Amino acid sequence: MLTDVLPKEHMQQIEQIETWEAAIELASKPLLEAGYIEDAYVKNMIASVNKNGPYIVLMDYFALPHAKAGEGVNQLAMSLLKVNQPVDLKGNPVKVFMVLAAIDTDSHMQSLRDISRILADEVNYQCFISGDLDQVYQILQS
Repeated sequence: MLTDVLPKEHMQQIEQIETWEAAIELASKPLLEAGYIEDAYVKNMIASVNKNGPYIVLMDYFALPHAKAGEGVNQLAMSLLKVNQPVDLKGNPVKVFMVLAAIDTDSHMQSLRDISRILADEVNYQCFISGDLDQVYQILQS
């Protein structure tokens, strides 16, 4: 189940944040504190966007920060940061940062399929963008 990889304690919601880099750092904090990732992974996610552009923005207002699998990752995990006021990520307004920490090239694929299925539903997508964490968590449990 998706909530095994993205439990409620890995989810945060704030009003606003200054930069996309700060958003990735804050979104990663629950994973760092739990020991699922190392600080190097956070730095690699930011460096990857700086090198490759805003490829992590998958949909309007939705970004999936990640870096090379296994480098600085101790356990498959995800975290989520909802920002009520969009933050600019290299020309793209983002309100949801869903960090993916993968330990290898395929153990996270089911989680990605589950997220894709959920976000393909417009009602679910709008809830991710505009709802609160309780609503988002409820969708993740479905």
